[in-house]
Amino acid sequence: MTPYAGPLRLGVNIDHVATVRNARGGETPDPVRAALMAEEAGADGITAHLREDRRHIRDEDIARLVKALHVPLNFEMAATTEMQEIALKTRPHAVCLVPEKREERTTEGGLDVAGDTARLSQFIAPLRDAGCRVSLFIAADRAQIDAAAEVGAAVIELHTGAYCDLHAEGRHADRDAELARLVEMAAHAAERGLEVHAGHGLSYETVRPVAAIPQVVELNIGHFLIGEAIFAGLQGAITGMRRAMDEARA
Repeated sequence: MTPYAGPLRLGVNIDHVATVRNARGGETPDPVRAALMAEEAGADGITAHLREDRRHIRDEDIARLVKALHVPLNFEMAATTEMQEIALKTRPHAVCLVPEKREERTTEGGLDVAGDTARLSQFIAPLRDAGCRVSLFIAADRAQIDAAAEVGAAVIELHTGAYCDLHAEGRHADRDAELARLVEMAAHAAERGLEVHAGHGLSYETVRPVAAIPQVVELNIGHFLIGEAIFAGLQGAITGMRRAMDEARA
């Protein structure tokens, strides 16, 4: 499969700016302001996850982001009727379907597309008809990738959380095996005609091997960048991540 020839894109997730805002109440820090700053710092897109319990991003944040941004908005959401209606109303550039449980701290694992193909095919169709690019957040698994192609998704986002966790735990042999799986499944997804994105848990330490995967078109990174911004500022954090990505790709 021919590798992706364009520059590797960086999507910045601004959810946890909203987490800080909601911890105190009120309107600051404003996630839309953070999104615009990320855009100025060189982000190619902005990701925001409107959870069912509204723990960070709120409905009005999505509406404001759609109006304010000059780069694409990637709207992460559960595959529910409520979220579908919001996406059809706001019409973001992209919709990324993710698994969601109320009790989880962050998204755990990938969406089970293979076990829900009939429903997801029907769920995706009106979003696609409305002009939204539909992405599915999945594990690096052949059956899930094949199912994603079957249900009509344009994009998959490979879940890099297991790879990052194994790195943090010092389990280097297991980490390398998971990275090899990501490499193999990125190639398989591209062969199936799917655009390949990746994300979850990536940091300066872990991003380079993923950025070097030739079929990956975009990385979506949030928690690390917002945390690093406390020390380096948002522009400094994004510039550092962009440099690491570009060096790995070169």
